[in-house]
Amino acid sequence: MRKFFSIPGSRTMFALFMVLAITLMTMGISVLADGEPAAEAAAEEAAVEEIAEEAVEEPAEEEASGPKAYGTVLSLLPPVIAIGLALITKEVYSSLFIGILAGGLLAADFNPAGTIDQVINDGYIAAVSGSAGIFIFLVLLGMLVALLNKTGASAAFGKWAQANIKTRVGAALATFLLGVLIFIDDYFNCLTVGSVMQPVTDSHKISRAKLAFLIDATAAPICMIAPISSWAAAVSEYADGTGYNGLELFIRAIPYNFYSLLTLAFIIMITLMKFDYGPMAIHEKNAIEKGDLFTSGTEHEAVEMEKGSAKGKVMDLIIPIVVLIVISVIGLLYVGGMFAGETFVNAFANTDATVGLPWGGTIALVITIIYLICRKVISFKDAMECIPEGFKAMVPAILILSCAGALKNMTTNLGSDVFVESIMADAKNLQLFLPAIIFIVACFIAFSTGTSWGTFGILIPIVTAIFPASSELMYIGMSACLAGAVCGDHCSPISDTTIMSSAGARCDHINHVSTQIPYAVTVAAVSFVCYILTALLQIVLGSFTWLVSLPVSVGILFVVLFVIKKKTAGKA
Repeated sequence: MRKFFSIPGSRTMFALFMVLAITLMTMGISVLADGEPAAEAAAEEAAVEEIAEEAVEEPAEEEASGPKAYGTVLSLLPPVIAIGLALITKEVYSSLFIGILAGGLLAADFNPAGTIDQVINDGYIAAVSGSAGIFIFLVLLGMLVALLNKTGASAAFGKWAQANIKTRVGAALATFLLGVLIFIDDYFNCLTVGSVMQPVTDSHKISRAKLAFLIDATAAPICMIAPISSWAAAVSEYADGTGYNGLELFIRAIPYNFYSLLTLAFIIMITLMKFDYGPMAIHEKNAIEKGDLFTSGTEHEAVEMEKGSAKGKVMDLIIPIVVLIVISVIGLLYVGGMFAGETFVNAFANTDATVGLPWGGTIALVITIIYLICRKVISFKDAMECIPEGFKAMVPAILILSCAGALKNMTTNLGSDVFVESIMADAKNLQLFLPAIIFIVACFIAFSTGTSWGTFGILIPIVTAIFPASSELMYIGMSACLAGAVCGDHCSPISDTTIMSSAGARCDHINHVSTQIPYAVTVAAVSFVCYILTALLQIVLGSFTWLVSLPVSVGILFVVLFVIKKKTAGKA
């Protein structure tokens, strides 16, 4: 036994095996408890058939109720198990699978056949079919990145950036700026910013964990405060039927979306103050002093790429990226119906990113291949070799997204929305503190389920129902819902944007999560305090509350970071 535990990774394997063994034992006990002798079961079946024949003309009885765990706190147990195991064992795939299995067991009331049906049909198959468009877009972007690496365009851009961006601060701010500019969609943002800025940050010894944070922190937060984005469209869609104009709700909530706004301010502050804390400080120290951009993790070998062609120029990277952005925006507008008579705003409100982005990505990839072949920086044969290479590069992200989607489906089937609605109904009498409560609830749901869209899809109808119509407190509550959804999504290891930020930065996923959480929690704590203050201020200031609350929130964040920096310097 001692020899076994001396093998690297054996303790993790043993822990996972024990959890799985206990789960299977529970299944077995459940089956034994519910089992009956065959003869008795057959007799009961015959009796049931006889009764059914006699009652043919009677009204059908109501269908059986859902699983016993439906709408209870147990509906959030599967993601808690998955997230806990992932953070403890540092192993994502098996942790997610055990969480999915736990969800299947609860959804099927521990029936073995029902569990398999839940995991396969309602879990994986539904997740893959629902995310097929995003998978296609991921693969297309992987192919595009492989092409740009093969032509030497990425290396050329890296050399240009090294010559023109002189400092680490400049490289970090350039990454931040590009993330802000790509506000259309968070998926597009994550992968595009990562592929474009990686050569720049590498040349200035910025760790991959820090790059992943910069990508993630400018993906969902910027989309959540941009009226023309897939996120604004999603909020508009979820607000349908509440009696409010979805886009108006979204815009009115922007000044109070403390988490999104303060996350952007946090990046600028921590970059200009030139310090890091928590696990990120270790990664940055190793990058600066040892040139080790990874510190730990499995991506070490995966990022070793062959040297591209010497013919590649900076324009060979810029032109394909610009084409991708333009065609993807056109694709989103086309899917939204702009070319069928819809207005620009309505087209974005009606669009489907899972269709529009693959639409634009496919055309952009074809144009890029033709352009690069005409430029004679790559042959047709080499271009075709990049297609499977790009696919292989995105397999880890696709696997994690599939598992995360299946886990989200398990929580949905267990009625997590019903449980949350019951909690919010109990808190209705605490109106001045409701925005802060909503923020925490949204954080927890998004963290547990890995979906910000699903979170505000659950909470928006509740928020619009519990606050006075068109009151400033209602808009503050709405912003708390949206901000909490972004915050929980930002922290969650099973979130799609977190996963794709890791993929975009080519960073070990657990490293990205563990280094990002202390930063996200800092901003979340400041945001929580600001929601309490803002709810009190609106009594006096009304619709002008944001003019005071916004600068106050930025000031609080600066003071918090100043104190953290002083303590960090004292320990050093």
